[in-house]
Amino acid sequence: MLVAGLGNVFLGDDGFGVEVVRRLAAEPQPEGVRVGDFGIRGLHLAYELLDGYDTVVLVDAGSRGGAPGELHLLEVSPDDLPDLATPDELVGAGGVLDAHAMTPDAVLALLATLGGSPGRVLVLGCEPAVVDERMGLSPPVEAAVDVALAELRALIAARGEVDRCAS
Repeated sequence: MLVAGLGNVFLGDDGFGVEVVRRLAAEPQPEGVRVGDFGIRGLHLAYELLDGYDTVVLVDAGSRGGAPGELHLLEVSPDDLPDLATPDELVGAGGVLDAHAMTPDAVLALLATLGGSPGRVLVLGCEPAVVDERMGLSPPVEAAVDVALAELRALIAARGEVDRCAS
């Protein structure tokens, strides 16, 4: 299992995923669980996913029209992914892949282009309040960090239960 924090800490609440995994990484994790801060390094994440994880949890800020700080947990089916895996759509101006501007769906599309498969993909998202040039999370998003950590701990523990039942 990979728990990957995404976002830009210089854009306020966009740093939600990075802050959540920073705190989670400070805790001991069971064998087979990797927690990583991928920030705005989408290309790095795509290559990390080539290592083959059964479950990937992407932690990110994302607007779905809810109240700031509201969490949403989504399971992404391969059928739900947009067909972005063409070189023209993954390459930006000047013919260069813009690894810093890659969204989670673009990362998964690039992974498919590289011949990888992400396994089960969950997105733990938080509704942002402020995505402007500034450091730090807004109060409602900061309050959601502890809730997100509890949700991730439960997902990690449930993964362990499933693994023990399967063996």
